Amino acid sequence: MEVKAKIAPSMLSSDFANLASETQRMLNSGADWLHMDIMVLHFVPNLTIGAPVIESLRKHTTAYLDCHLMVTNPVDYVEPLAKAGASGFTFHVETSKDNWQELIQRIKSLGMRPGVALKPGTPIGDVYPLVEAEAPVEMVLVMTVEPGFGGQKFMPEMMDKVRILRKKYPSLDIEVDGGLGPSTIEIAASAGANCIVAGSSVFGAPEPTEVISLLRNSVQKAQQKC
Repeated sequence: MEVKAKIAPSMLSSDFANLASETQRMLNSGADWLHMDIMVLHFVPNLTIGAPVIESLRKHTTAYLDCHLMVTNPVDYVEPLAKAGASGFTFHVETSKDNWQELIQRIKSLGMRPGVALKPGTPIGDVYPLVEAEAPVEMVLVMTVEPGFGGQKFMPEMMDKVRILRKKYPSLDIEVDGGLGPSTIEIAASAGANCIVAGSSVFGAPEPTEVISLLRNSVQKAQQKC
């Protein structure tokens, strides 16, 4: 089963004062998903958005809101984000070692798609039980920078994790986040990533449409070679 290329501009790089119009600009440029980074000053040292912003944005779009929770207590955010209109709920394996089964079931029961993320220093094997569970996650997010801030340099050594995942789980959605753009997409796509989060490389481009198209084409070409 071939997994579909999905390009998710990271709204962390958008103009927060014009979030609704930035959302529409990205969708008009060909985005498949919108990546929402939720940070609340614990787990990572940054403060971004929460459920109230998701709820406000949902009033302006029907787009898939791909929410990445960089928090120490993700279970506390499941119900608020579901009510706000989140589409995907990706939590970190590092914060959920004791309650991931309950967490996945709760996410699914409230109509969201569960995913699990891992930091660069976390062994890839930590996510295997979550992918192979009776009620599994449906996506793995491999961080290619240390989570917390946009604009960081891509870590190519993380592609070993992607290669292992793709070989082990051919039909799994594998997302990469951090430093993705025209100069790094080829290595990520060839490793097997199909969901691409891109922030500054898209929002800072004169023509975001061209960058999104390039990212998608790179994933599709890599898939054709497999």
